[in-house]
Amino acid sequence: MTMKSTTTSAFVAGAVAAAFAGASTLATPAHAANEKCYGISLAGQNDCAAGPGTTCAGTSTVDYQGNAWTLVPEGTCEKYGVADDAEFALPGDRVGSLEELDRDLPA
Repeated sequence: MTMKSTTTSAFVAGAVAAAFAGASTLATPAHAANEKCYGISLAGQNDCAAGPGTTCAGTSTVDYQGNAWTLVPEGTCEKYGVADDAEFALPGDRVGSLEELDRDLPA
């Protein structure tokens, strides 16, 4: 391989890498804020650091466990169980909470 060919290949590789890096930066949306929402997770679908009866993500044992949380977009937690929108529906009189709940705890 000649010096000119090596230099051209290195330049092209660098240009391609820069193009991909720039594209990924432009395509990344702004980070949306999330909040912990207690009492909305199905068994085994909670996020990390739930209360007593769980050790980490995916360890809740009861549907809608009051001390287990899931991250949701900021401002939506308290819509769970209250809104008429089926996306936020919960059974019975359950509602999402920004604080731990004393309901539906494992025995």
